[in-house]
Amino acid sequence: MRFAFVHNWRHMWPVEMLCRVMQISTRGYRSWRSRPVSQRSRGDMKVLAHIREQYGLSLGSYGRPRMTMELKEAGLDVGERRVGRLMRINGIRPVRTRKHKVTTNSNHRLGIAPNLLDGDFAADKPNRKWAGDISYVWTLEGWLYLAVILDLHSRRVVIWAVSNRMKKDLAIRALDMAVNLRKPPENCIFHSDRGSQYCAYDYQKKLQIYGLRPSMSGKGNCAACPGEGRGQCIGRNVLQVA
Repeated sequence: MRFAFVHNWRHMWPVEMLCRVMQISTRGYRSWRSRPVSQRSRGDMKVLAHIREQYGLSLGSYGRPRMTMELKEAGLDVGERRVGRLMRINGIRPVRTRKHKVTTNSNHRLGIAPNLLDGDFAADKPNRKWAGDISYVWTLEGWLYLAVILDLHSRRVVIWAVSNRMKKDLAIRALDMAVNLRKPPENCIFHSDRGSQYCAYDYQKKLQIYGLRPSMSGKGNCAACPGEGRGQCIGRNVLQVA
């Protein structure tokens, strides 16, 4: 760890000074640099890459237990102690706050659909225009995420689904339930924000299978604002299940 610290900061401070502060020899540091990377170190680098990816997707909300669960679902055979060690060494800590939580992560390279609604949130018939959004509720056991699908004709909630994880599976589950309940015709527009859950390949594939036309709001805008003001996202409206 001390050799790694010197290596990471060698561009900011002289190596000789860093070695002196860390109480190691420059000869030992050069020897450490010339050694081939061990199999365990290679494995740690792979796990760390997945940790950073999941940390970004969760918007910094995953701690050691949740992170371990996500990595195991991704096919990695890791334990909580190893995950905790890598997170601690690399300064990866969960963000704990109850005041506000961002549910839209638009910082990704997934596909973006055009804005078919273009501000027109009116529909002359049911099941012509749908809108989806993800909101959150604080409980004694942590954040609870709420995926909602709204019919813009009646401004009523078609279906909603909840989960303790803000993943694409939550949005897909809400979509499956809404389609099974309403059986919308082909070319029904489904409008959302640019969140990674809605831009994911699996979600877009579902829309294609159901014959729904994807539509996404502009960058920085919420999924749909059918209320009085444009700041009223559908996830915060009062639930009126149709």
